[in-house]
Amino acid sequence: MISSMTGYGKGFVETGEFLIEAELKSLNNRFLDIAYRIPKSLTNKEFELRELIKRRFKRGKVFLSINISKNNADKNSSYNLATIQHAVGILKRIKKAGKIKGRITLSELFAFQNSNFTDTLLDAEKEWEYIEKAVSGAMNDLEQMRIKEGEELYKDLKSRIEIIKNTLNRIEEHTRTSIDEYFDKLKKRAKELIDEFRNFNDRLDMELALLAEKYDVTEECVRLRSHIKMFLDTMDNSDEVGRKLNFICQEMNREINTINSKSVSIEISQYGILIKEELEKIREQIQNIE
Repeated sequence: MISSMTGYGKGFVETGEFLIEAELKSLNNRFLDIAYRIPKSLTNKEFELRELIKRRFKRGKVFLSINISKNNADKNSSYNLATIQHAVGILKRIKKAGKIKGRITLSELFAFQNSNFTDTLLDAEKEWEYIEKAVSGAMNDLEQMRIKEGEELYKDLKSRIEIIKNTLNRIEEHTRTSIDEYFDKLKKRAKELIDEFRNFNDRLDMELALLAEKYDVTEECVRLRSHIKMFLDTMDNSDEVGRKLNFICQEMNREINTINSKSVSIEISQYGILIKEELEKIREQIQNIE
């Protein structure tokens, strides 16, 4: 199955008092590279978060963002009397130590409480359970988007491979004719240059045949057809498809370069250029594949 490397996913969990939101964005990258924007209370969980993502994705630049906020529906209940008194006591000591005059306002109290007492949800084990659930939801979203884009890439690659196959058929059809025509041209030119042609007829035919054989591209066509089959099989039956397709595409490009360099036919050269154009488009699309 082909999967794109670009996509977006979001997951969230409500605990009654808190709302945990996880966002995942993914871009093209040669390897799997994960970046984080998470609360301070989760910095010791970076390894676990990385392992969660690595189980689902193999390639791509992945950005993970986690936000923990108080649930608006239950916001008033979070400000219990004991918490408020504790925050007021700390603020008074801070003002005293800093020799700051004036009364403590509600806005100061709420700002101080939000910035210092809401970073932890519950006990560490329960908190991680909620975080893991939110991140899993975001990964499900991201995976579905990447698969959907991968399906479009699959269709595009199949259509381009079909163009290459049809063009290769034309190359093979022209190969024998072009070699025969080239042989006849060489022979005609040789007749013009050699006065006593009859005395060297057999030897000349053999030499010209060997020379013309150098421009036969049948072998390259067979290898290119084999690479096409491998390309299609890889799209349908392999893991880490992107890297394998990129390698196969390089091999296909090498064969068509050889065909173009050996060709003595204008038609074959034109077909070769057409295949190279399709291969370049395929290589661009492969960069989006996981």
